[in-house]
Amino acid sequence: MSPALGKLKTRIATGVGSAVAVCTATVYTIFGAGPAAPVTQYHVGDTIEAGRWQVVPQRAWLSDEKRVYGVRVAPGEQALVVEVDLNNRSASSSRIYDETLKPKWPAGTTPPNPDVALLRDDPKLVPLLHPGMPERVAYVWVLPDSVTLPEKLPIDVIAQTYKRMDNLYGTPLWTNPKVVGQFILPLGHSADSIENGTPTDSTPPAAPATEPVL
Repeated sequence: MSPALGKLKTRIATGVGSAVAVCTATVYTIFGAGPAAPVTQYHVGDTIEAGRWQVVPQRAWLSDEKRVYGVRVAPGEQALVVEVDLNNRSASSSRIYDETLKPKWPAGTTPPNPDVALLRDDPKLVPLLHPGMPERVAYVWVLPDSVTLPEKLPIDVIAQTYKRMDNLYGTPLWTNPKVVGQFILPLGHSADSIENGTPTDSTPPAAPATEPVL
């Protein structure tokens, strides 16, 4: 076999091998290398570690009252209320928690981010939560009353990872949000009609700060 013919065969084989590699990579990108890992399931009263926050699910209910914990509900709307205990595990006071919970909405339903109210004698919207001081809060989503939610609503818990230094600005930040767990709460139709989801009396223990004092 002449040297020129040998070189031609080598080039053809290399080209075919590269094409197969590219196609394989494309298939893995589109379909993934395998099934996604199952999400850890939690229940009422369980403690969920979610990066900056520690979350303890309590109860969920629907309301068509004009105001729910200070959040206005217009005619033709309803409010989904999810009550949890939140504990700030970082070293800084924060009110960055509105994307920590993500209900599994029916297809075509995309309500805006919730209002969050502090549940004390005088509820306060968008409270500043301090490190190591657990608080009972209510997430309130306002959505059309035509939306029908399941009797038991799955809710994803989203966590961010602390990064000591941002590559662009050189400052610390919380980033890379991902689902770290899910809980399912039965939906009541008023704050006093909840069954099997009664708030627990326990308060989540204060966890050590996961973020250095900034």
